[in-house]
Order: sequence, then C-alpha cells, then structure tokens
Amino acid sequence: QLQLVEYGGGLVQTGDSLRLSCQVSGGTFTLYAMGWFRQFPGNEREREFVASVDWSGGGTHYAQSMKGRFSISRDNAQGTVSLQMNSLKPDDTAVYYCAATRSGGWPYESPYESDYWGPGTQVTVSS
Repeated sequence: QLQLVEYGGGLVQTGDSLRLSCQVSGGTFTLYAMGWFRQFPGNEREREFVASVDWSGGGTHYAQSMKGRFSISRDNAQGTVSLQMNSLKPDDTAVYYCAATRSGGWPYESPYESDYWGPGTQVTVSS
C-alpha cells in the first residue's frame, strides 16, 4: 500500500513561486508514474490534471495552461516528486494533490487512472 504526503503549500502573492513536494513510501516507487492534480474551491467532484512524470523521470506531460510555468520532477532515490510553480495567479488557487498510477497508460493525465492519492495541500494565491 503506497502512502503519499504532500508538502509546501501556502499563501503567496500573484507572480510568486512555490515548490510542492510529495513524499512516497510503502512500495516500490519506480513502479509508478506520478502526477499532480488540483481541485478548485466549491468543485469537490472534479480534479484537474496539472502535470505528470513517468517512472524514470525522463518523460513529463503537462496540462496546456501549465506549460512554461510549472515543472515536475522526481527523485527516485528519495522517493519524492516535486512541482515547481512559477508566475502564480489567483486562478491557481486550489488544493493540490499528488497521485500515483501503476495501472494507467502514458501519458498519465486522468484522475481516474490514479491508484493512490495524497491528502492534498492548499495553495492560495492572493491578488
């Protein structure tokens, strides 16, 4: 059973940067592609894809609106996956979730392909 815990959320201002990290334990990390998703306030049914990285770290995939601003990476030795977020906007305010998939294909972008989730971390961008 994989356990995921996100770190690094908080309150920032428009234009600031923030780095989220996710610590993974309880399984073989390199068996999983990893992803970041987000859920907006008042919309508890849907999680929006942000970015994903394959098991090696060599393949990455981004939602169109995040390209050029966000960067995903993983450290297989440490069992972590990170999301560097730059030029943040108020529209980026959401709960950000780390997720893992072993059963899904590539690119990994659907929340329904996720096998494990972290509890989420709040990111709030003030104007």
